[in-house]
Amino acid sequence: VQLVQSGADVRNPGASVKVSCTTSGYAFTTYGIHWVRQAPGQGLEWMGKINPGDGGTKVAPKFQDRVTFTADTSTSTGYVELRSLRSEDTAVYYCATGGPVYWGQGTQVTVSS
Repeated sequence: VQLVQSGADVRNPGASVKVSCTTSGYAFTTYGIHWVRQAPGQGLEWMGKINPGDGGTKVAPKFQDRVTFTADTSTSTGYVELRSLRSEDTAVYYCATGGPVYWGQGTQVTVSS
């Protein structure tokens, strides 16, 4: 099982960012894809998940109005989009699946003017 994420990104405050997670080595619709982030000096923070099989999502209350999870079954890729970015959103964003047991390599998102 492999999860390969998109590269680092720098955005201005108020902008949006979309991170991708391309999977391989298992049936894409078998497991949900979780999104977790880690800000500098902080612990892991669960953002939510999507079930690629039916598109159903769960979103942590903190992100309810700013985040969208999608999944493209034709490319076995999951996406997270975070809107209205602020400096506190600067973090490494991870996708994970299979429990989650398998993790992507992480994507650094920096929000700075």
